[in-house]
Order: sequence, then C-alpha cells, then structure tokens
Amino acid sequence: MKFLKNFIVSMTFLVGISLGTTHANAKCSVHLGDFDWDSANIHTAIASFMIEKGYGCDVEVTKGSTTPIMAAFFDGQIDVVTEVWEDNLVELIRPHMEAGTIQHLGINTPASEQAFWVDRKTADAHGLKSVEDMKKPGVWELFKDPENPSKGRMTSCISGWTCYTINYVKQREYGLDEFYTNFDPGSGGALDAAIAGGFAKGQPVFSYYWTPTSLMGKPDIDMVRLEEPAYDADCWQAMSVVVEDIKANGQEAYKPSCACEYKDMALTKMSTTKWAEANPEINDMLKKYALPTPKVN
Repeated sequence: MKFLKNFIVSMTFLVGISLGTTHANAKCSVHLGDFDWDSANIHTAIASFMIEKGYGCDVEVTKGSTTPIMAAFFDGQIDVVTEVWEDNLVELIRPHMEAGTIQHLGINTPASEQAFWVDRKTADAHGLKSVEDMKKPGVWELFKDPENPSKGRMTSCISGWTCYTINYVKQREYGLDEFYTNFDPGSGGALDAAIAGGFAKGQPVFSYYWTPTSLMGKPDIDMVRLEEPAYDADCWQAMSVVVEDIKANGQEAYKPSCACEYKDMALTKMSTTKWAEANPEINDMLKKYALPTPKVN
C-alpha cells in the first residue's frame, strides 16, 4: 500500500509537469470500467487519480463482472478498461478490434498466471501434481463439497467471469466433472476468503486462482499449480467457441472440443477509438502506464 501511494504521487507529479498550465483545466471526461477483483481495482484507481488530478477531467467509474463491463465497453458506454485478460475473451474482442472501434493501449502488467491450484501441504502429502492426479481414488473426498457431499469442491470463478465457463468446459474435457463441482463462490472477495479460510483452518484447498493478486503475495498462502495439457492456440480457439456458445445458450450447449492450460500472458489496457481520438494526450499517457507484476502482488 505504501508503494501504491508513492507511485500515485510520483505519477501525478510527472503528469503535472508534462501538462504545464495550459491543459490542466481542459474540458474532458472519461468513463472507466472496473472489475470485481483487486488487481483491476488497483489499475483503475491509479488511472482515475492521474486523469482527474493530472488532467482535470471528470472521471466516472463503473464496477462489475467481466460480461456486463466488457459489453458496455464494446457498446461505447465505457471509454477505457485498464486490465483486460485477452485470451479469456478472444472471441468477443476480435470483431470489435477488426471493426476498429476499440484499440490496444499496451501492457499494464507483464506477467500473469491462471490455473487450478492445490495447497502445498495436501499436494505434497498425496502426490498431487496434475489435473489427472485429482481423479485418483479417494482424492476428491479430501475436498468434499458440503452442499454436494457426493463430490469434491473445486472453488471456481464467479459466474459473471468468463473463466467460470472456461473452467466448466475444462472440467468436462478433463473428466473432473465426475468428481468435483465447479463451485461459484459468489464474489471475488468470497473466492479469496475460501482460499484464505482453508489455510487458516488447515483444510485442503482446491481452487482456480490467478496472479498477480495480493492474496498470492501473502507468505502464508502456498499453492501448487496443477499441470494441465500444454497451452495450444488451436485448442484454446476451439474451446473458446464452445465457451461463448455456453455463455449465450446455457450449459446444455456444451459440445466436446478441447482443453489445455491457461496461457501465461501479459495483461493489457484498451480504449474505444472514439474516446482515444478525442483525448490523444490522456490516451498516450495510458499507453505508457504499467506496473511490474511483483508490485501488484
């Protein structure tokens, strides 16, 4: 937190120098889209502070899950999103990028991970290294779902995030659905609490999660990333088509396709082309903004 405060102060000072007095009172506005997880909240807060204090703009922030926020962005109701997990949204982003209505603003964080994780204590005790290991006899019982005790629980994304449906398809393709529920924790905070609570109580944890996040930066959270089939672009593309079909038509639209690990990727920023052309100086500033992954953690 101290780093974040110092970073904002430093950036605001630099923005002020670059603006001088000519543009400080310029008439401008921006509608930022924010999401319900902490790394996105950090980037949105920094961008909001710099645009408002450095450029004198009116800033509006709308926070929500991936699906409604990105829909509003594609529709031009939101001007800028400061954290985009592009590989999760490739089928949605492509037509708008090809139409020229949205544009890249470069990288905000250079490295990220998404995966299925197990707490290290349980993984080491039972030799759990891969998603295949999670199907060994009796393993699911270590993670028994109190709401469905005939299966184990894999704590997943919330249903408003695209990764919830990705994880559903992965479970089907890997055969994990026979042993585990794809549990929706209800919110990003509840997902964090489920993991942190498991560690605090010494209970086994099996969960989807990602980095960079403040949770994964805590010294008492020690998770093992489960091995999956290596990322393959063609496989991911095939899976993404099924994912978007399920999002549009429900889980009965599932069709066998393919599954592989999430791609470790740089997270990006985007703006609408209309807003970028109307606010070139601010758009250029946002292109230059980035944070190292360890600082976000």
